[in-house]
Amino acid sequence: MINNLKESLVEEKVNTFFNVEAVRKDFPILERTIYGKPLVYLDNAATTHKPKVVIERLKEYYESENSNIHRGVHYLSQLATNKFEETREKVRKFINASSVKEIIFTKGATDSINLFASSFGRKFISEGDEIIITQMEHHANIVPWQMLCEANKAVLKYIPIDDNGELILSDLEKLITPKTKLISFLHVSNSLGTINPAKEIISIAHKHGIKVLLDGAQSIQHSKVDVRDLDADFFVFSGHKIYGPTGTGVLYGKESLLNELPPYQGGGDMIRVVTMEKTSYNELPYKFEAGTPNIAGIIGLGTAIDYVNTIGLENISNYEHELLVYAEKKLLEIEGVKIIGTAKNKAAVISFVLEGIHPHDVGTILDSEGVAIRAGHHCTQPIMQRFGIPATARASFSFYNTMEEVDQLALAIKKVFEVFK
Repeated sequence: MINNLKESLVEEKVNTFFNVEAVRKDFPILERTIYGKPLVYLDNAATTHKPKVVIERLKEYYESENSNIHRGVHYLSQLATNKFEETREKVRKFINASSVKEIIFTKGATDSINLFASSFGRKFISEGDEIIITQMEHHANIVPWQMLCEANKAVLKYIPIDDNGELILSDLEKLITPKTKLISFLHVSNSLGTINPAKEIISIAHKHGIKVLLDGAQSIQHSKVDVRDLDADFFVFSGHKIYGPTGTGVLYGKESLLNELPPYQGGGDMIRVVTMEKTSYNELPYKFEAGTPNIAGIIGLGTAIDYVNTIGLENISNYEHELLVYAEKKLLEIEGVKIIGTAKNKAAVISFVLEGIHPHDVGTILDSEGVAIRAGHHCTQPIMQRFGIPATARASFSFYNTMEEVDQLALAIKKVFEVFK
């Protein structure tokens, strides 16, 4: 990938066999205008848009399949249950898990991490134990561990990052002690685009007998994730970032490890037998799925996975890399633009600052041009503190974005400089 930005960026748009115009027709929202201008949506790291097949699948469920699951003997309940469980198998296959018992449905990556932190913490974290994260984590993979460490009197450490936005992995072995019980880190940074060497980190952890949770919220939609090849103990992601409905997510865990963890919440469906004196819990994965889930959303997530499989993750990854290379070239041609996060291995995310202009002003002016980006700390305040900045403007790309939209982004940035000059 990108080694030296100014030297390795291509000089022209890359030719590709990827038919982006055909793909765009699958996303109704991309046809709308903002302030009379065509929408240029570059906030995909926050959430992705939904293809028509997902939207129609939600409608179909509520119109012809709506029922609660796992509890009914009538036709609709059995139908809804079967469709819900079909998604579990789709997820299993998508990430190459060993069993559907390892796929737990949640509300999203944040919910998955909180579930795991609560359950793992109750079972395995005691006073003086240590947890390692990184300096580039999303708040969702910082705050739950801070809360756990405060409650259990444990110690939270972090792997620092360098000026390129890459982990200083040489520090990891120094941080590990006999008290280290868990390493939890993100696969791809939502702020910097950095792709972390997950397999290497997991190998180091396992060499010391340490369990690992991998946050895949920003990787699952960009390239193939194989949890068995990575040897990840636990893995989380959100449905809404992989073109599925909001309020859906997954916690994957190795079956033997999940069996060791206590339930996170109590209620219906997570029980086997309840008496007034004692409760015995259900088997995996239902032990962790209390109450009525987002049935329509999970079924819609299955449709989103089908859609992504139809396009192909390799095609998606290659095309999005072309977008990244072209966008970085265009932005670096503009005097006064500085990119924050220049890792050698990057996903299609560009955080940048404009000299003398606050990112919130950048976002506001770009919005008036129909260009939707994210401006702020992106729920990664420690990264902003590391680079000594209050915030960045962030453009994050999807396979439905075009080179022409990158051109519009560049023109809108030039408009920002014109306004402030």
